Amino acid sequence: MRRLLPGSPPFLYALAGLIALAHALLGLTATAEKSMTADEIAYFVAGHTYNTRADFRFHPENGVLPQRLVALPLALASAPLPDYPDLWSRADVWTYGHRFFFRQGLSADFFLFAGRGIMALFSAGLGFLIFCWAKSLHGWRGGFLALGLFAFCPSFLAHGALATSDVVMAFFFLAAVGAWWRHLVAPGAGRALLSASVFGLACVAKFSAVLLLPMFAVCAAAWLAARPAGSRAVGLRRLGGTALLHAAVAVGVIWLWYGGRFAAFAPGTGAGAGFYRGDWAWILTDLGFPGFVIGSLRQLQLLPEAFLYGFAFVLQFSRERAAFFNGEYGMTGWLGFFPFAFLVKTPLPLLALFAAAAVAAWVGLRRRIGAADKGALSAILMPWVPLAALFAVYGATSLTSHLNIGHRHLLPIYPVLFIAVGSLGRLLSPTRPWLTVGVVALAAGHAAVSFGSRPHYLAFFNSLVGGPGNGWRHLVDSSLDWGQDLGGVARRLQTEAPASPAYLAYFGSGDPAYEGIRATLLPGLPDFRESRPWRPLGPGLYAISATLLQHVYSDVRGPWTAAWEQEFVQLRALEPTLLAFRQDPVRRAELLAAVPGPGWENAWKRYEILRFARLCHYLRIRGPDASVGHSILIFRLGDEEFRAALGGSADDWRRLLERTVAAKAVTVGR
Repeated sequence: MRRLLPGSPPFLYALAGLIALAHALLGLTATAEKSMTADEIAYFVAGHTYNTRADFRFHPENGVLPQRLVALPLALASAPLPDYPDLWSRADVWTYGHRFFFRQGLSADFFLFAGRGIMALFSAGLGFLIFCWAKSLHGWRGGFLALGLFAFCPSFLAHGALATSDVVMAFFFLAAVGAWWRHLVAPGAGRALLSASVFGLACVAKFSAVLLLPMFAVCAAAWLAARPAGSRAVGLRRLGGTALLHAAVAVGVIWLWYGGRFAAFAPGTGAGAGFYRGDWAWILTDLGFPGFVIGSLRQLQLLPEAFLYGFAFVLQFSRERAAFFNGEYGMTGWLGFFPFAFLVKTPLPLLALFAAAAVAAWVGLRRRIGAADKGALSAILMPWVPLAALFAVYGATSLTSHLNIGHRHLLPIYPVLFIAVGSLGRLLSPTRPWLTVGVVALAAGHAAVSFGSRPHYLAFFNSLVGGPGNGWRHLVDSSLDWGQDLGGVARRLQTEAPASPAYLAYFGSGDPAYEGIRATLLPGLPDFRESRPWRPLGPGLYAISATLLQHVYSDVRGPWTAAWEQEFVQLRALEPTLLAFRQDPVRRAELLAAVPGPGWENAWKRYEILRFARLCHYLRIRGPDASVGHSILIFRLGDEEFRAALGGSADDWRRLLERTVAAKAVTVGR
């Protein structure tokens, strides 16, 4: 066996593997003090139902592979699924998952960490894949430069160790286009089977794998065009054969991961059970031709029912989704959302390196165009075809996407950029001291920025918008606030004066009681927890998730209107009566006798929403006093300020807003 000597290929590959694992460890340890993010609870409970009961109705839209993997520790520990027949029948993954994790004495922190550890291995694998690809194009120095930049990227440190599918799919996008291209340019049965297998696994990792089809088509067209004219007919036949192989293997992989059974329902599931978001007739509504294809595949039972339902779900819910962008609210997205997210969520030194690599590539390409013949130029450009296909297809799809809820949806394009920046590794030489110093300085600056944001990688924003402290003014949801800092709120409240009342509005799937938080709960999301007591609000400490502060998913969002103010004032006058309705059985009976039905309950729900919305409108102008992890904002309201914010007339409230705006203008002027 060859010895692993410094400088030898085995040693260098081993070193790259260790760096990739160190990256995964950095991300995983940073999440150790972070609570469960909004989507993770669904991955765990759905994966556990898949692994233990072969029931695929829970959370079918996010890829069966990552869900089954993150739930493996639960299956190995024989964690019991609770008996809630109604929730089980409705496949209510959020409420059922909340009770599964937090209401039966489960060690939620342990299983959360274990599941995240499994996903972190995909992040390490992605890093090693980036290294290998960059090394093949740019040499060892280029490979290590690309790997180092990836290893310290805040976005991958944030999402690489979460029990979700985002980094898993970034891995499969890069692996799939690479395997497809390799088997085209270097034919062989083993390479073809590997490519087909990777494609199949991508199909069960996330439904965005459908974008691999146009990426493969671009690669195939470039490969075919580069062949001699006389051999293109043979090339077409080969493409047809390999397409059939990929389709057959992918279908087989899909059936394998769904237990080889068409029905999504576990054997013995009672009558009336269904998917958690609606029946088939509803999920296929207005999907047009794609809906017809999905319905036909279902009728013929060519693919598992849960796979088809999940794909239809993604199509249905990607048409419209509430989102927030720089103070605006929308349902169908913005063309500038992802370019802006890329600019403000990427460290500035890394942006500078991206720009430097682009300039170097352009200069080098122009030089080669003038000096090389057509054949030599083609040989230079051809290895970049799969990377260009991935970047172009995914980037164009992102720009036109209506699903503008998180920078994480851009993760698949970053590996292409890291590999491209690896080209600067060729410039690292004693003969180019200034270029070498510049590249090394920017890489070191990137690492320093990353360490400076630890452990709040998810909330990272660069200085173009004033850093993470200002992130909530521009982007929320999974770009900043995914529910990860509930444990931090618990620790902060323990240090606050016990006499100070605390109020919490939380966006995420963690559980305040499990974290030891004692606070009056304001409207939260998802709203699957036990009903909140009806309580008046007062001065004190308010901890509000940034997503809820911006009211992204509320029907009372955007500028406060005169109609909402009128409705709020009318309901505020009823607050004593509404509280008496809930707290005094005698008074409740009297009120129900006067106005029977659910009107009183509905009045309180509407009042609570408007009360919280009015408060948030003022607090957005006022700004927070502090934050927890930059995602949950802290406001300390005294008696006078609280009365002015929620107790005064419309004119009083308007004057409060004017004073607040004026005070902020003076502060900025200083």
